[in-house]
Amino acid sequence: MSLLRVFGRPMLASMFLTGGMSSVRAPEQVADAAEPVVQPVTERVSALPDRTEQVVRLSGAVQVAAGLMLATGRMPRPAALAIAATLVPTTLAGHRFWEAEDPEERAQQRIHFFKNLSMLGGLLIAADDTGARPSVRWRGTHAARALRRDAGLVRRSVRATAGPATAAGRVRARLSA
Repeated sequence: MSLLRVFGRPMLASMFLTGGMSSVRAPEQVADAAEPVVQPVTERVSALPDRTEQVVRLSGAVQVAAGLMLATGRMPRPAALAIAATLVPTTLAGHRFWEAEDPEERAQQRIHFFKNLSMLGGLLIAADDTGARPSVRWRGTHAARALRRDAGLVRRSVRATAGPATAAGRVRARLSA
């Protein structure tokens, strides 16, 4: 693994580890801000808990677990996707700069909104990072290509040996008759 990944993944994960722990320990601190985003989602997704505090705690737990996985390099691609999935509603709930009345507060919320947007971009890049190894899609494509090539070789060798074998069979049949 490259040195950039060794240091970069834990650095990217650090914000989600601390924020996730805060959401797990004290979900009521952000529940009011999360309510406008959580309620429409829980109405459509029956698997989610009904109470906003429980959804916030669940989101925090996902951020902590996936953050640890990303930081340690264990399944970093799915971990980055899991964090990205929690970051979208978190950003929409916590940094609604378009609703702020005070210009200073609006500016601060805009900064945090775009900070989260840039972290989302980093997570998407991390989710696409194969660690200099071929992706599953590349390996599948090349395995299929190798199978087609091998099948072609077998087909050509069968055709090449079928003609002489047929001729030898005819000669043998004439000699035994």
